[in-house]
Amino acid sequence: RPYTPMRGALSTVWFDRYKVCNDVPEHIESIDSMCRGLTVLINDEVQNGIAKNRILIGGFSMGGGMAMHLAFRFHQDLAGVFALSSFLSKDSAVYQALKNNQSVLPELFQCHGTADELVLYSWGEETNKMLKSLGVSASLHTFPNLNHELNRTEIEELKTWIVKKLPVE
Repeated sequence: RPYTPMRGALSTVWFDRYKVCNDVPEHIESIDSMCRGLTVLINDEVQNGIAKNRILIGGFSMGGGMAMHLAFRFHQDLAGVFALSSFLSKDSAVYQALKNNQSVLPELFQCHGTADELVLYSWGEETNKMLKSLGVSASLHTFPNLNHELNRTEIEELKTWIVKKLPVE
């Protein structure tokens, strides 16, 4: 899709954004379009016999943001969400959707490196605090000196969380 931060050049991104920053409006049309497509995939899994409370979604960077939109706005009955080096805009539609929510929400497992220069650690931390204030059970795992990347410890912690959330039946 065309990606505005790259002057509209085609890019393999989940959604468009006006700028890589947490204080600009979300490009909600492209986010919602992707949510509709991903909902088809979730519904296919459910039709194939996978219970929604046995489905986790997540991703790295924009993928984590996409997962938070998908779970907290449209699929609040999933098992959980993980977001690695991710953030939501300060006025995110996710926050608006959760303001009057009364249901149990998916747990959020979040990781972020303190040396991330693309998605600032403070953006991830602010996202975590805001989601907690809106009723999300959220953890934030901090990785000192980690840039916009993954490391083995982070992946091992994510694996431990996944195994705990989805024990073998």
